[in-house]
Amino acid sequence: MGWTRTRRAAASVAAAGVIAIVAAAPSPAVAGTRTEAAPSSGTTSSRTTTPRPPQLPRDFRGKGKWVVRDLNITVPFTWQGRDGDSQMVAGGPQYPIWFTNLIYHDTLYTLTYKWPGLNDHPCSQIPGVNLDQLNQVFKTARFVGPEILEQHPRRYVNHWRAGVVQPTRPPGKFLRFPLALGDIYVDQHNRGTFWQVLQFGIQNLYDPELDEWLVMNTFDHRPGKVTLPRRCRTAA
Repeated sequence: MGWTRTRRAAASVAAAGVIAIVAAAPSPAVAGTRTEAAPSSGTTSSRTTTPRPPQLPRDFRGKGKWVVRDLNITVPFTWQGRDGDSQMVAGGPQYPIWFTNLIYHDTLYTLTYKWPGLNDHPCSQIPGVNLDQLNQVFKTARFVGPEILEQHPRRYVNHWRAGVVQPTRPPGKFLRFPLALGDIYVDQHNRGTFWQVLQFGIQNLYDPELDEWLVMNTFDHRPGKVTLPRRCRTAA
């Protein structure tokens, strides 16, 4: 799955945080999407036990949109996984935003082809990152509750919050930095079906408000296609 878009300037301090494909507290409606508490008669009730946390599958494919609300930019988005590798692609050459994130052969790659105000386009990489580590982060996520995403069709989801904060400190007055925080919305019937993610943190340094959404229209548990860009192969 992805992971968050890391920045080369931040990579040295965010190596742990970039594993999470995650974000902070929920924003208001995103491109017509809002959340509300699921009714007590729904498939999941607040009185039930806490469901199992999100788990990204080894094989999947999905399409949707990438939303940067403060820039008023929405672009097409694909997310695919095959044999534990995975790739996100947002936008394309005809759009104002175009980037790809990959977990490929135990390395995290991020390559931003286009972003407003960006002139530097290296392929950044952090070795030692894989699907198992990503799912370990999800295991520590906190259950917020069952919700309904008002989309077409409606999505009955479980809302989770996860994050990586450094340095680790006990409760009290200590300086902490949110490297990667996130809200994750997975299907109530299948914790491996991801419908929406808000991500926030040091991995979003290109966005003025550090606030980016992915919203899936489809999510299918069949192997997708993962391709390491030529620029990343050269860098490796």
